[in-house]
Amino acid sequence: MGQSYAAIEGRIRTFIEEQPVFFTATAPLAGDGHVNVSPKGRKGTLAVIDEQTLAYLDFGGSTAETVAHLREPGNGRITLMWCAFSGPPKVLRVHGDGEAVFRDDPRWGEYIGYFEGADGPSARAIVVVRARRISDSCGFAVPFMDYREERTQHAEYFARKTDEEFAAYCAKKEHVGQSLDGLPALPLPLPPRTEAPGTPRTGVPGAR
Repeated sequence: MGQSYAAIEGRIRTFIEEQPVFFTATAPLAGDGHVNVSPKGRKGTLAVIDEQTLAYLDFGGSTAETVAHLREPGNGRITLMWCAFSGPPKVLRVHGDGEAVFRDDPRWGEYIGYFEGADGPSARAIVVVRARRISDSCGFAVPFMDYREERTQHAEYFARKTDEEFAAYCAKKEHVGQSLDGLPALPLPLPPRTEAPGTPRTGVPGAR
């Protein structure tokens, strides 16, 4: 039997932090627009900020549908979902309001401290999600699957790029500046970081 929860705490928070992959879903306001669902991985790229707030790193290498939907005036709807592929069955969803924090935002330095182990040149935004509904369901139909290891290709590929090279990569990639439906997505040219990758960060509230 599914339940709803008032906060991301206790076993709910533990479940979220133990999962190696999660999924995001967004859509434009237009009824005929493209619904987007994305898998998210890479260890250390999701953080529980507080009992109502999560954040994850948005990397280069794909389009920017999620960012576009969050930027659309009057929109910002987003759902995050986790599945238990081992242990007791569970599907957990957080329905919320999302915001993309870009590299030149004054808050960038505050949020990026949550992701020191996963930060790198290809971090193009931080998606912050404030929960409106937290709920789970049985997950009885989700199969058992064994987690083996992280894929390293993404981090290795972008680690070879300078900040300038990454900005050029984003500028020439299709559906990064605009979504499939023509909505503004990632700001281009890509703004420089307010804090260079690898800079020591101290005093960031909640950084782990």
